[in-house]
Amino acid sequence: MERTERAAQRTGRDPKEIKLVAVSKTVDTARIKEAIEAGVSILGENYVQEAQSKIEEVGRDVAWHFIGHLQSNKAKVAIRLFDLIHSVDSIPLAEELNRRSEMAGQVMKVFIEVKLSEEATKFGTEEEGALLLAGRIIGLQHLSLEGLMTMPPYFDSAEMSRPYFIRLRLLKERMIREGIPVKELSMGMSSDFEVAIEEGATYVRVGTAIFGPRK
Repeated sequence: MERTERAAQRTGRDPKEIKLVAVSKTVDTARIKEAIEAGVSILGENYVQEAQSKIEEVGRDVAWHFIGHLQSNKAKVAIRLFDLIHSVDSIPLAEELNRRSEMAGQVMKVFIEVKLSEEATKFGTEEEGALLLAGRIIGLQHLSLEGLMTMPPYFDSAEMSRPYFIRLRLLKERMIREGIPVKELSMGMSSDFEVAIEEGATYVRVGTAIFGPRK
């Protein structure tokens, strides 16, 4: 996307550092296939059951990421379906994903979801909890901690999201100083992804700007 490239260039970043996750929640498979033909290479899904049927139809020529709230009882299916999970938010979930990944003979790539807003509808662990969770995950042999994810409140102005993106970047920098090797930041959606890129996002999760308004 041209907007992604321009946002990266404004801060002297290489646009190749930024990966676009096309959020395909509620999008039918015909439109998903059109997006793939147009160059989309990563699809993001919020619900395990919905994703399962889509993956069976669309196939695995693209990467599939899980970006919604994951319940521990869906871990067994999730590790089979997805290439990366953006939303690990508790030690019990991490341990269950590790157990299921060990049984499957694989290593699951994960992000920690960090809750930086006060909204009751948002999931994630608090900042200090994220440090504890990261320490636990790096001790699990069948999980690979790749980065952090957050979802700010919705604002009419993208600039209002900037403080949340800054906080996640600073948390990543703190983890690195403390010996926790996190590389990626998953932040920014259709309304604010350009600001997220300016603040260091390496994955942006964009749905409406690609597929149009949801029904």
